[in-house]
Amino acid sequence: MMFLFRKSRKRVSVDDAQAITGGDRSDAVLLDVREKDEWRSGHAPNAVHAPLTGLVMGGALPATAQGRALVVICRSGHRSQQAAKLLAERGADAVDVEGGMNAWAAAGYPVVDERGNSGSIA
Repeated sequence: MMFLFRKSRKRVSVDDAQAITGGDRSDAVLLDVREKDEWRSGHAPNAVHAPLTGLVMGGALPATAQGRALVVICRSGHRSQQAAKLLAERGADAVDVEGGMNAWAAAGYPVVDERGNSGSIA
């Protein structure tokens, strides 16, 4: 696996997260670790969903996130820090997004619901 992030880098801004994961051919994936109801209400359009509760219980990453650098996001940045640490301990290249989806939405980046319509942060 190619490591996109320096081991000393643990957190990224929402601007960095959007830039790193926003392209069609990005090497990194935005991994949303919030619970299903939070995901349904609103998430970044290109994010992949993997709830922290499942990861803690040993659950595998979704296929679209396996073997890729992970930019981990939650609502405020607390759960994503836990998830990034857990995933890094499993050998993943992972950083978390400072401020989470609250900061993402505040920066004006798109948020969609489960149907692809305009969403909100739950």
